[in-house]
Amino acid sequence: MPDWKSYVREHLPPLTLGPERESEMVDEMAQHLEAVYEDSLADGLSEQDAYRRSVAHIKDWQLLECELIRAKRPIASSVVNHRLAREARIQSQNRTGGTVMGSMLQDLRYGIRMLLHSRSFTAIAVLSLALGIGANTALFSLIDAVLLKMLPVKNPGELVLFNWISAPRGLSRGINGTTNRDPATGMTTSTSFSYPAFERIRENNQTLSDVFAFAQLYELNVSIDGQPEIAGGQLVSGNYYSGLGVNTIMGRPIAADDDTLASTPVAVITHRYWQRRFASDPEIVGKTISVNNVPVTIIGVTPPEFFGALQVGQSADLSIPFSIQPRLNPAENDLARPWYWWVQIMGRLNHGVTGEQAAAGFESIFQQSAQEGWTAALSQLPSQSLAQDSTPRSVPKLRWSSGSQGLTEARREYSQPLSILMIIVGLVLLIACANVANLLLARSAMRQKEIAVRLAMGASRPRLVRQLLTESVLLSGLGGAAGVLFAYWGKDLLLTLRPWGGGELSLDLKLDLRVLGFTLVVSLATGLLFGLAPAFRATRIDLTPALKDNARSVAGGTRSLLTKSLIVVQVAMSLVLLVGAGLFVRTLRNLENVDVGFNREDVLLFNVEPALNGYTNAQIAQLYRRMTERLEAVPGVRSSTVSLIPLLSGRGRTSSIHVQGYTAQSGQSDDAKVNSVGPSFFDTLEIPILMGRTLSLADSETAPKVAVVNQLMARKYFGDENPLGRRFGFGSADNSAQIEIVGIARDAKYTGARSETEPTIYLPYLQSIPKWATFIVRTNGNPTAMIASIREAMHEVDSNLPLFDVKTQNQQAAESLAAERLFATLSSFFGVLALLLACIGLYGVMSYGVARRTNEIGIRMALGASAPRVTRMVMRETMWVVLIGVAIGIGGALAGTRLIASMLFGIAATDALTISTAVVTMISVAAIAGYLPARRAARVDPMVALRYE
Repeated sequence: MPDWKSYVREHLPPLTLGPERESEMVDEMAQHLEAVYEDSLADGLSEQDAYRRSVAHIKDWQLLECELIRAKRPIASSVVNHRLAREARIQSQNRTGGTVMGSMLQDLRYGIRMLLHSRSFTAIAVLSLALGIGANTALFSLIDAVLLKMLPVKNPGELVLFNWISAPRGLSRGINGTTNRDPATGMTTSTSFSYPAFERIRENNQTLSDVFAFAQLYELNVSIDGQPEIAGGQLVSGNYYSGLGVNTIMGRPIAADDDTLASTPVAVITHRYWQRRFASDPEIVGKTISVNNVPVTIIGVTPPEFFGALQVGQSADLSIPFSIQPRLNPAENDLARPWYWWVQIMGRLNHGVTGEQAAAGFESIFQQSAQEGWTAALSQLPSQSLAQDSTPRSVPKLRWSSGSQGLTEARREYSQPLSILMIIVGLVLLIACANVANLLLARSAMRQKEIAVRLAMGASRPRLVRQLLTESVLLSGLGGAAGVLFAYWGKDLLLTLRPWGGGELSLDLKLDLRVLGFTLVVSLATGLLFGLAPAFRATRIDLTPALKDNARSVAGGTRSLLTKSLIVVQVAMSLVLLVGAGLFVRTLRNLENVDVGFNREDVLLFNVEPALNGYTNAQIAQLYRRMTERLEAVPGVRSSTVSLIPLLSGRGRTSSIHVQGYTAQSGQSDDAKVNSVGPSFFDTLEIPILMGRTLSLADSETAPKVAVVNQLMARKYFGDENPLGRRFGFGSADNSAQIEIVGIARDAKYTGARSETEPTIYLPYLQSIPKWATFIVRTNGNPTAMIASIREAMHEVDSNLPLFDVKTQNQQAAESLAAERLFATLSSFFGVLALLLACIGLYGVMSYGVARRTNEIGIRMALGASAPRVTRMVMRETMWVVLIGVAIGIGGALAGTRLIASMLFGIAATDALTISTAVVTMISVAAIAGYLPARRAARVDPMVALRYE
C-alpha cells in the first residue's frame, strides 16, 4: 500500500495554514486517495494501474475538490489565504501539463455529473427550454421554406425574373394577366407577358444563356384508367427544365422537340402526384392519360423537392408544353393572342452579364410587343375608348428581379403572419430562459459553500464562471436536442392546420443543416442568456461567512433583486401573450358569429368545369339543367342550384357599372360584386327576396336581360325610390340601360365573413353561361352523408365529368377563417404555456425562498407571529412582484397589440375587457402559485425551524 500521506505532503501546494489544519487536510486527501486506490484494486486493476488512477486524482486538484465537496467532507474550512492558494494551483497545473482543452473537458464531465445529481431540476429546465426552442425551430423551418429558401434548381442565383411597370391609365387596361397596382402612385406592375412577346424575346436573345417561360396553375380534367379528377397543371416552354437545371428521377424532362405543334402531347409529373395518384408505380414512364380529352404520355417524374411550380407553396401536378394549349382548349388559342398577358418569363444570366444589361437588351423588343398587344386590346373596345391612354405615358418599361426564389407574391403575403408568429414563440423562449435563470439562481445559492471552498482552494472567478456557463450550455444543448424532436412533430402540424386560406401548402419542410444550425445558435444563445447572470452572481460571495458550517444565507431567493426582476419579466411577457391570445380568440368568435345573410346549415358544395371536357356554351347550359334536375331527384335533397362563385370562398368578381339616371359623386367608386346564379339560388341558400321576384328558367339567353340586386346597391343608387324596373349596365355609359332590376335580395356576405357587404348583382346564369360553376345542394339532414349518392347521380349525367372541392358550406366558411383559427389556436397554446412557465418559476422561487428562510420564519413564529400573518407576509412579497409585472405587461400589451390591429375583427387592439380578463387570469394563477409556498411557510414548526440548517 503506498504511503499516501507522504505523497500528499510532497505534492500539496504551499498554503498558509496552521500545522493542525494542514495535517487535517493531508489526512483528508490521503484517505480519499487510499479509497480510490482500493476501489481500483476491487475493479480488477493492477497495483500499478490503481496507483496511476489515484495519482491522476491528486493531479486534478479541481476534480479532487469536487469529489470531496460532494462527499460533504469539511476540507479547506480554514483556508484563508486565497491568493497564495490560487498561485499554487496554477503552478501545479503547469507541472502536470494541464491545458485549456483538458480543463474544458473537466468542466464538461463535472457539469454532466452535477446535472445528473439534480435530476428534477434538470428535467424541468430541459423541458422548459425544449418547448421554447422546439417551437422556434418548427416555425423557423416554415419561415425558411416560405421566405428564405431559394428554388431547388441548379445555381438559382443566376436566374432573373422579368416584369414590367406602367404609369397610371397605362397598359394594364389591356392586360388579362396578373397585375398589382400601387394605390399611392397608381403605377401598375406585373410579371405577365403575352406568348408572342416571349417568342420574340427568345428569338432575339443575345445576353442570356437561356430564356424560358411558364404559365401558372391551370385546372385540368385528368382521366386515369377511366377515373376523372381535377389536377393542377402548368404550361411550360420546351427549355423550361433545362433552363432551370432540373432533372427527373425517372424518365426525362420536357425538351424543345416536345414543344411544337406537330409533337406528341407529353407531360412531366411531380413526385408527390406520382405517389398520390399512381401509388409510386415504377412503370409510370410511357403511361398514357387523358387531359381535357387529349391523350398525353407521361415522360418523367421530378425530384421530391421540386414541386413543378415556381410559386412558393404551390404544386403543379402536371407540366405540359405550351404547344398543346390549343388542343386542351380549342375555343381559345392563347398562343396567338397578343393582348392576353398570362406568361411568366425567366432567364439564366451568362457569366459577366447583369440583370440590368439583360433587361436593356430586350427593352425595344418588349415595347414593340406591348404596343401591338395594347392596339389589339383597344380594337376590341368601343370606338370612343380607342383614343384613351394612347400617349407615351402608357408605354410600359421592362424591369427585372432576382429569380432565385421564383415568384414572390405569396412570400409577401405570408411574411406578416409568419413574423407575428415568430415574435410570439420568441417571447415564449424568453420566458423559458427567465424561468431557467431563476432556477439556476436558486440552485447557485444552494451551492454557495461548494463555490466558496473552490475559491478558497485557488479557483479564479472567471474559471468558476466558465464552469457554471458550461452547465448552462449543457442544459440548453439538451433542451435544443429535445426541441428538435418537438420541431419534427410541430413542423408537420403547422401544415396540417392549413393557415393559408384553407388550401394545401406544398412545401418541403426538412430539418436540414440550415434549420439545425438555427437550433444550435438558438441553444447556445439561450445557454449564455440565462446562464450569465446566475454565474456572475454565484461567484460574487464573501468567503468567510460562506465557509462557516452554520452559515445561513437569506440573500438569495425572493429577496434577490435579480430574481424579482426575472419574475417581473416573465409575468409581463406572459400577460402580453395572454392579451394577444384573447384578441385572436375573440376575433375568431366574432367572425364565426357574423350574420352572413343566408343559412349555412345542411348545404353541400361541389365544383365542376365542363369546358375542360370540350362543352360549348349551349351544351354547358343544358348540362347544368340536367345536373340540377338529377340532383333534386336524389332522396334527401330539398333543392339545388348553381353559382359561378360560391359565397364565403374568398373569391369574387368585381365589375364597373353605370346606373341609368345616376351621377356618381366625386371620388365615389361605381363598382359592384357580380355573380351568375341559377333559378333556385335564393331559395336554396334561404336568402329572402324583399321586393320583386327571383330569377327563373324563363330568364334565358334570348329573354330580356335582368338581375336581382342586394339592399346595399338599391340604397346606394336609388335611395328611398323603388329600384324595380330601373336599369344599369357594365362597361361604358352607353350600356346603362342594358339590364333591368327585377328583384331586391337581402344583403349577404360575398367573399368572406370579414369582408364588408358591398353592392352585389346576381345575374341569371342562362344569360351569361359560366364555364365552371359551383353546385349548391340543400339536404334534409347531414350533407356529408349524401356525398356518395350525389356522386353516383352526377356520374349518371356524365361519367367523365369530375366533381372537385366537395365540402359543406360550413366547411367552406371555416376554411375562409383558417388564418384566424391558426392564430387563435397557436396564440392560446403559447399564452397558456407562457403562463404556466411563469407560474412554475414563481412557485419554484417562492418555495426556495421559504426553504431558505425557514430559520427566520421559525424565529418569527416563536416570537408570536401567527400562521395567517406568515401567510400574508409571503403572499405580500409574491403579489408585489406579480403586480409590478402586470403593470409593465399592460403597457407592453397596449404597445404590442398595435402590430396585430389589422388582423382583428369586431374588437379594438386595446379592448378593455380582453386586457382585464388577461390581468385577472394572470393574477389569479400567480396567486395560486404563490399561495402554496406561503401555506407551507405557515405550517413551519418553530422548534424544528430553529434547528434548521
